[in-house]
Amino acid sequence: MADETPRKGSFSALVGHTNGLTKPASLAAAAVTAKPGGAGGSKKLVIKNFRDRPKLPDNYTQDTWQKLHEAVRAIQSSTSIRYNLEELYQAVENLCSHKVSPTLYQQLRQACEGHVQAQILQFREDSLDSVLFLKKMNTCWQDHCRQMIMIRSIFLFLDRTYVLQNSTLPSIWDMGLELFRNHIISDKMVQTKTIDGILLLIERERSGEAVDRSLLRSLLGMLSDLQVPEYLDHVSKRLEEEADRVITYLDHSTQKPLIACVEKQLLGEHLTAILQKGLDHLLDENRVPDLTQMYQLFSRVRGGQQALLQHWSDYIKTFGTTIVINPEKDKDMVQDLLDFKDRVDHVIDVCFQRSEKFVNLMKESFETFINKRPNKPAELIAKHVDSKLRAGNKEATDEELERMLDKVMILFRFIHGKDVFEAFYKKDLAKRLLVGKSASVDAEKSMLSKLKHECGAAFTSKLEGMFKDMELSKDIMVHFKQYMQNQSDPGSIDLTVNILTMGYWPTYTPMEVHLTPEMIKLQEVFKTFYLGKHSGRKLQWQTTLGHAVLKAEFKEGKKEFQVSLFQTLVLLMFNEGDGFSFEDIRMATGIEDSELRRTLQSLACGKARVLLKSPKGKEVEDGDKFLFNAEFKHKLFRIKINQIQMKETVEEQVSTTERVFQDRQYQIDAAIVRIMKMRKTLGHNLLVSELYNQLKFPVKVSGHWLVELLRLHTLGTVRPSLTASGVGCLSPDVAGHSPQRPPSECGERAASPVPRWLQRPPSSRRGPGPRLSASGVSPVPASWGSQRASGSL
Repeated sequence: MADETPRKGSFSALVGHTNGLTKPASLAAAAVTAKPGGAGGSKKLVIKNFRDRPKLPDNYTQDTWQKLHEAVRAIQSSTSIRYNLEELYQAVENLCSHKVSPTLYQQLRQACEGHVQAQILQFREDSLDSVLFLKKMNTCWQDHCRQMIMIRSIFLFLDRTYVLQNSTLPSIWDMGLELFRNHIISDKMVQTKTIDGILLLIERERSGEAVDRSLLRSLLGMLSDLQVPEYLDHVSKRLEEEADRVITYLDHSTQKPLIACVEKQLLGEHLTAILQKGLDHLLDENRVPDLTQMYQLFSRVRGGQQALLQHWSDYIKTFGTTIVINPEKDKDMVQDLLDFKDRVDHVIDVCFQRSEKFVNLMKESFETFINKRPNKPAELIAKHVDSKLRAGNKEATDEELERMLDKVMILFRFIHGKDVFEAFYKKDLAKRLLVGKSASVDAEKSMLSKLKHECGAAFTSKLEGMFKDMELSKDIMVHFKQYMQNQSDPGSIDLTVNILTMGYWPTYTPMEVHLTPEMIKLQEVFKTFYLGKHSGRKLQWQTTLGHAVLKAEFKEGKKEFQVSLFQTLVLLMFNEGDGFSFEDIRMATGIEDSELRRTLQSLACGKARVLLKSPKGKEVEDGDKFLFNAEFKHKLFRIKINQIQMKETVEEQVSTTERVFQDRQYQIDAAIVRIMKMRKTLGHNLLVSELYNQLKFPVKVSGHWLVELLRLHTLGTVRPSLTASGVGCLSPDVAGHSPQRPPSECGERAASPVPRWLQRPPSSRRGPGPRLSASGVSPVPASWGSQRASGSL
């Protein structure tokens, strides 16, 4: 067809089934017959490790250090670096990978120490007045900070591997501060002139003179950064000296009061000042040795550990709130929280000796700040898990993925809106299963097991039901394949259908689209097969998550496309014509406006442009026309264009959130009646407090609706078993959502207000009694799709 009309598409359905992906029968037969050697099994590709570990060239270590040393000197002298920064970073990584890290760290320290020692000479001039001396000191400090930042960026791999694994070594930044403190600030003359100069400027300003406030602020910041660790070292040294005096010549009976006096004067009187000036900075810089020393010293004085605990908690809440509360950081929120949690855990393990008090307070602090922004963290955690469990995620091995899920579960424990997490996780899980985008069934079930252990079987019952449906659908399809083989006209399209239970799966709005005659015929064949085995059931076909594999012919050759059902309907139109307008496609396919725009955008404006849009542009407008791209080229033979099915639309996000808040209303109704039946009389504020304790999400109760709810319950309108109560006469403003509804719109909640993906009839349900939908019938929708290649056509 492509040869006769070059502008017309040639799309055809594929048959056969291999690993969930379909292919032509001829290719399938060729794959069976054409085996290596004629008779043996298929040849396996085995990738083996290197027999010998690659070795560095001779003199590589020495030559590379010369290059790095030259770059360090260029930074310290503020001259240009001859080498590319990426090349220098790679050189550091190569050295660290071949166990040269200890030598490299020592060489870097010596290079930095030599430069800092040389800086002290400029401060020994007696001719400098106080202001000039302070300006020179500030310039030296600012240059030192800038240089250490640049040096650390080159040696970042060393800092994050070797240094991080050795808690006794200061980081490269801390090493720079230590050198500046030891060789410049600790110099008696420099220290005296600096402090006297600062006091002189403050005195001048108090006398009415104008002074450089930015200079003062910078120098005081420098002293704060450098003096807290130095002061802790000073205290430790003094305590050791006093203990040595007792051993050497003092009476041993004076040891206890003497040490207590030193601790009180040097520590007990200055706890708050030390924490306010230094703790946040030490934690920001992850200065493990200094934090360890602070914990050990504060543990020696009365009230020291409690003061450290309080400031520790305040730091976690403040830092965590900056991550959670800013909508602009939503994209990286979960990863930032995981990184922050790892850093905090490391400090507790190494510095605070795994103190139970610090662990418990850390958990309380995390729970406090992560719930300052209701619902959003729960939603983003669910989406983070989805991104890690999707097929194509090559960032982690199975072991790393398992560790990541364990870390996510720790964050999950802190959130109050677990129903929000469940709703978004359920929606994303449904897409992964139905579109065949799950990276690993084992990982999926591992996550399910963790949720079950954390929240109980009731929380995961629907999620487990989704997996059961997928397994049952496989069995049904085995019988359907056998059924099709016995038909006189089995057809050339391989159809796979999932039979799903309404109550387990998310709600999707059914969309009536115009399928091709071949698809409609297959639907009827499956309907006859299924209803013949399960009488009294009703099939409702859900097309949203269906997908197919199409074969297309271009001038370059044949290609295969993995596309959604909507994309399939659009592409098949181009077998009948050269080009179509937006209105033509909408009328022919019956796809609703917003979904059609997304579909056409993916085909004509994405990376794989199977269609050409006129006029060009990223947005699809009403007057646009679409042509078949006969010049289409792509390096791959099979091209996936159905990624849009996995992307969440704004409508989906709003719908999921609305459903959560609707379910919360029923929970609130039931909780209020349950509480009032126990208490009989209760103040409004106490009722709201009790509701929050039971439900763990923000509640605002309208007094009018509360009275109406209790009145209806007194009249017997509300049943005592209100776990599924649908009396909407209490319409609280839940977390700023869910507007009030009049009593006329209230009523009992059925099993589901709208048909869900798939329903089974009462006869197939487990458990006592029939279960009816809102219409009194249990519809059983089906989808074009299978677990691997949904709707392979």
